[in-house]
Amino acid sequence: MKKLAIFASGSGSNFQAIVDAVKAGKLDAEVSLLVCDKPGAFCIERASTEEIPSFVFNPKEYASKADYETELYEKLKELEIDIIVLAGYMRLIGPVLLTPYEGKIVNIHPSLLPAFPGKDAIGQALAAKVKETGVTIHFVDSGMDTGPIVVQQSVSISETETRESLQAKIQKIEHELYPSVLQKLLHS
Repeated sequence: MKKLAIFASGSGSNFQAIVDAVKAGKLDAEVSLLVCDKPGAFCIERASTEEIPSFVFNPKEYASKADYETELYEKLKELEIDIIVLAGYMRLIGPVLLTPYEGKIVNIHPSLLPAFPGKDAIGQALAAKVKETGVTIHFVDSGMDTGPIVVQQSVSISETETRESLQAKIQKIEHELYPSVLQKLLHS
């Protein structure tokens, strides 16, 4: 069974969706670790409730990205992690992790990439007054949301759409799509 490390920076709703899919038998994997770069983020509480170990760090306490990624890599090796799943992790992955996990780091992004990469994709889509956005699942490379796309699903934006309503529509798709795509990737 493949071992997953899920990286998150916030509430962890995609983390929870993946854990729930594993528990329901829809995702044949083991969630072995939560990695969080924001001490106090709600995803840590979710992991604790699910009895999943966490690696929580504050990047400002390290001299460099390479320093914290080296410590993180040692933990991933110790747990024999097969796949890194980014789920609302708000940092670029550096070469310390990209090199050994090439082709084994997956991210979910709330837009139809290449449109609206980076932070606040939902806000970017609303500001651009586009009629549709969506969800992209892609492999991670050294760029910001530039890796090879695995799958995309569109979401229409109504004229009365609010940030909250659009986020809810996107998250509903994310929570269903991410576990099913991970299942296909792990068993292809």
